[in-house]
This record gives sequence, structure tokens and C-alpha cells, in this order.
Amino acid sequence: MTETTSSAGNDDVFEYLLRLGDDRLVLGHRLSEWCGHGPILEEDIALANISLDLIGQATLYLGLAGETEGKGRDADSLAYFREGVEFRNLQLVELPKGDFAFTIARQFLFDVFSLHHLEQLQRSANKELAGIASKGYKEVRYHIRHSSEWLQRLGDGTTESHNRAQKALDELWRFTGEMFAGDDVDKQLGAAGVAPDLDEIQTKWRAMVSDVIQRATLSIPSDTFMMAGGRSGRHTEHLGHMLSEMQIVARSHPGAAW
Repeated sequence: MTETTSSAGNDDVFEYLLRLGDDRLVLGHRLSEWCGHGPILEEDIALANISLDLIGQATLYLGLAGETEGKGRDADSLAYFREGVEFRNLQLVELPKGDFAFTIARQFLFDVFSLHHLEQLQRSANKELAGIASKGYKEVRYHIRHSSEWLQRLGDGTTESHNRAQKALDELWRFTGEMFAGDDVDKQLGAAGVAPDLDEIQTKWRAMVSDVIQRATLSIPSDTFMMAGGRSGRHTEHLGHMLSEMQIVARSHPGAAW
């Protein structure tokens, strides 16, 4: 079992690692659905590469989660042999990929959150977690350049691309509040120096998101009722369908290797 920070319980650290891993596993799978369907060949390759980065990060977080849990589960076990109610990802990342504007807008909103979250997580008192965050931070700096440039291109492009990008932001906005809705796990790990301060991240997220949306000639949606529940296993109907596809091979041939 991995040694964790003394003042942070293993159960809380395990839960936190699942959140980090599940966000990236689910979003990585959604991006992989573009493989062979990208609007242009270079973009097809770019989305596939970002998907692989996210799934690679998920593997590290879920692997450390399995070690922290100490029950013999590895990253593959946690990815392929849990039910939907056991997943701890944000509802934002499990939504169907939609059109290209929807995928780019969703990726941008998550990338900004991930950038500021990982920037602080590099200084976590949990050294293994800090190391994984440091690797991911380098990758997300490239991801956000890609998603922010595309959002500006779409927003400041044709009437159709502008309208589609605005529609995507309007549909996605109510799922962004969950990123900053901390609970007892966040408080306990924050006090132990393991997890970042979500209020600080929200302030930075809001400033960067507002700046890029304005430069894209798009409008910031009004704050409205915010969806929540993913961190405690309450998901949209879309996650179950996605998991049935993602887990089918591993569940059909348990223990198979190649």
C-alpha cells in the first residue's frame, strides 16, 4: 500500500485519485470517438493525440489509486470493472461529443480547469501525486493552446461556426459549476496540503475563460442552475452507454492479454 501524507486518510486520497483519473479516462474516450471522423486529417490526429495524453494520465492516477486502496486492483481493473455509480468524473466530460464546436468548447472549459488545478497540484504534499501532476501539466499546456485557438477560430469565423460555438457554450455552461463544488474530501485533503484550493482555481478559471470567450467574439453564458452529482456517482444517462462500449472487450474476455 502506498504511503500517503500522514494527516490525510487513505480513503480520501483514494477517492481523490479516482476523480482525477476518471475525468481524464472518460474525456479521453470521448475524444477518441473522433478518430477517423475529424473535420480535417491534422485535426483527427491532434484529437487522437490529446485523447492518448488524457488516457495516459488516467492510467497513472488510477494506478496510484489502486496502490493506495491496497486491495489488489490496478488501473485496468478500476477502468474496466467498475459500474457507472462507482465513477467519480465530472458530468461535463461524459456528455456525448456532439459536433466539432461542442467538443472544442468542452475541451477548452476543462483544459482551463485542468491547467490551474495541475499547476497547484504539482506542489501537493503527496509526492507521488505531485509527480503525476507535473507530467500532466506539461501536456495540458499544449492542450489549452489547441482548444483556445480553435474556439477563437470558430467564434470569429463564419456565422455558422460562431452560432455553433455559442450554442455549445450555452449548453455546457451549467455543467461547469461542478468543477468547483468542493466537499469534505476536498476540505480534508486541502487542510493536509494534498489538494489545491478550488476557490483560487475558480477565480483563475473565470478570468482566463472570460478573456478567450471575449476574444472569440462569443458571449459568456449567464450563471444558471448548475448540474452536480458526478463526484458522488450520480451521472447523466450518457455515462452508462459510454461505459458499455468502453468496457465490452475487457468484460467479455477477463484476464486476456496481448
